[in-house]
Amino acid sequence: EADIAAARATWKHAAELLSDPAFDVVVLDELTYMLTYGYLDKEMVLQALESRPSSQHVIVTGRNASKELIEIADTVSEVGETKHAFYDGVKVQKGIDY
Repeated sequence: EADIAAARATWKHAAELLSDPAFDVVVLDELTYMLTYGYLDKEMVLQALESRPSSQHVIVTGRNASKELIEIADTVSEVGETKHAFYDGVKVQKGIDY
């Protein structure tokens, strides 16, 4: 429940950015996971993206983006791991891994 609350609070801020024409670029990092896990309502997110200023560029990252999300966002990226410090014995790090 804490994860859902955090996702919704973060989305509230993101939605404000998406409605503000002063922002030329909005990066929604790992948004796909919030939709996959059901933390955010997909239709609400798609509506916010569709309603953004026409001059605003939206970049979405994360795996398994839906067809609808790919169509609406300007750029959708999925980053793949080549090397990770975890495999060299470095424990999960706040700010790096989460």
